[in-house]
Amino acid sequence: MNAKKDKIDIRGLDLQALQAQFTQMGEKAFRAKQVYEWLWKKSCISFEDMSNLSKELRTKLDEKFTINHVKINTSQVSADKTIKNSFILHDNHLIEGVLIPTTERMTACVSSQVGCSLTCKFCATGYMERKRNLNPDEIYDQVVLIDKQARDNYGIPLSNIVYMGMGEPLLNYANMMKSVERITSPEGLGMAAKRITVSTAGIAKMIRKLGDDQVKFNLALSLHAANDEKRNTIMPINEQNSLKALAEALKYYYAKTKNPVTYEYIIFDGVNDNLQDAKELAAFCKHLPCKVNIIEYNPIAFASYINAGEDKVEAFAEYLRSQGINTNLRRSRGKDIDAACGQLAIKEKGKAEVVEA
Repeated sequence: MNAKKDKIDIRGLDLQALQAQFTQMGEKAFRAKQVYEWLWKKSCISFEDMSNLSKELRTKLDEKFTINHVKINTSQVSADKTIKNSFILHDNHLIEGVLIPTTERMTACVSSQVGCSLTCKFCATGYMERKRNLNPDEIYDQVVLIDKQARDNYGIPLSNIVYMGMGEPLLNYANMMKSVERITSPEGLGMAAKRITVSTAGIAKMIRKLGDDQVKFNLALSLHAANDEKRNTIMPINEQNSLKALAEALKYYYAKTKNPVTYEYIIFDGVNDNLQDAKELAAFCKHLPCKVNIIEYNPIAFASYINAGEDKVEAFAEYLRSQGINTNLRRSRGKDIDAACGQLAIKEKGKAEVVEA
């Protein structure tokens, strides 16, 4: 019998459930609040370190509960100071997360799933099998560990979080939302919701749900083509979530939240890089307040796409700007260690895979 498996995952309990557990144990309910603060505000991963609890209570907690925390497995530092981490989960699955330092901000890119069920043709994670969703605490732990890395290596705390690592956040909706709550709550890390961006490949139904939930964080849509035929080829999810369906969902989301949307667009050579593509994107942008981030493509072994030339990228961006669209060119960071956008995959012997539990 595995004693650890028989224990309750304490971070799977909300405060009310934790208080109920403490009452059953014959402990005062306020002790549960102290433990909750240790777990979420102080990011404590050991009952032994909860110094304002009696030794007897700490022993009882250790016998009844477990804290399934995430650990750093390996880290690589890029020439541009980006740090890519392989994280090991309690069941031995691996995920990746990245610290992206720039002069303006210190950003954590976190994963929401082990692998991914979508099959976007340009993305290394899309060639992996989705093993499972991450729990809220596993997303939270990535933020805590990357924040510590930022402070230890660069003397600066995290300023931003992007859910742009492995997986589709909107297909792990409840856990993603709970992780944001833990990260933004005054009882948690207390980060501002406006410093968080959740990126989606585009699931119309769940974008509407974001609107219904009146989220305060930012939404980014991984677009890459404003033409259904092209987008179907690049991102097969478009076959069930057409541009028309996405536009309607985004308009609904904006009406509910008043949050502008960011469109992420990689310009692939000979695929979506001409003036007609730019015109189609500009037309899509007219649906609601938005900005466009043109992202440099980062080649992967599984795909034949290549980045469009500098002149084409500049011409594309200039056309969008001429249409009054706020357009930014985003240079890739961490390419030399496969830490850049679309490159995250657990690599072993040239294959993208996740280590089995």
